[in-house]
Amino acid sequence: MFAYLVRRLIYVLPVAIGVSIICFLLVHIAPGDPLTAIMPVDATQEEQAAMRAAYGLDKPLPVQYAIWVGKAVTGDLGKSIATGRPVADEVFAAVKNSLLLAFTASVIAFPIGLFLGFVAGYFRDTLIDRAVTAFAITGVSVPNYWLGIVLVIIFSVTLGWLPSMGAGPGGSGAWAWDFAHIKHLILPSVTLAVVPIGIVARTVRALVGDIFSMDFVQALQAKGMRPLDVLRHVIRNAAPTALSVMGLQLGYLLGGSILIETVFNWPGSGFLLSNAIFQRDLPLLQGTILVLALFFVTMNLIVDVAQAAIDPRIKRS
Repeated sequence: MFAYLVRRLIYVLPVAIGVSIICFLLVHIAPGDPLTAIMPVDATQEEQAAMRAAYGLDKPLPVQYAIWVGKAVTGDLGKSIATGRPVADEVFAAVKNSLLLAFTASVIAFPIGLFLGFVAGYFRDTLIDRAVTAFAITGVSVPNYWLGIVLVIIFSVTLGWLPSMGAGPGGSGAWAWDFAHIKHLILPSVTLAVVPIGIVARTVRALVGDIFSMDFVQALQAKGMRPLDVLRHVIRNAAPTALSVMGLQLGYLLGGSILIETVFNWPGSGFLLSNAIFQRDLPLLQGTILVLALFFVTMNLIVDVAQAAIDPRIKRS
């Protein structure tokens, strides 16, 4: 197991380097000058040159990349062009809120998706299977930002049960574990959980249905093994693939929540990324994308190791 872990860590290094290069280049090939957001309209050529030199934008791209990566390794992601604050402080504060939202949504989505998938796979080609499949397809097909707006109209505007914006009372961005703050978490978490519920349910349904049709399951049933014991064998065989899907969905919940955070004004990484895009804040944009991408790479590594721990065949391969 240790050798497998070392091998996976070695594989992660070139992926992380490639991610950093892509993050750096993507924001530089976009049109426009990021310094126009903070420079006065009547700025002289000397003032523009001094500002570009202060942010290192006067150097060749390879030099800019080397400087940026060197600082990023030490935790220095630069300073925001729009606010002048350290990018690391803004990014990690936002990522903390996004992690809270993502893990809450995963606590909702994964148990429901797994349950629906196992039930549909067990009762394959029945009315229950068709109902679960229809629910899953609907969840995947409905745009989550539209669903968020509908939930706000129903539960915030019409019924007045739940708040619609911010992470706390008064639109506060600070989080505390009390009922007033938890109420702000309900609507965005439920909205964000709908798509993973559908994806996990459909994947597990197909997986469980295929496993039940395998020869070893039919042999166990022919031997007179109790249905509960047969189901235990099916779950063990389905676990690695289901874990992989859930790991990918957790990465999606963190990095793909930009629309949900915008709809609910949730102060997370997606909301921060949206503001950075509109303000052309290159350091903030680069830092946010890099942290989210590295989190996704880390999640894949954790899932790979967990799969190997569950299924010895992965280690042997």
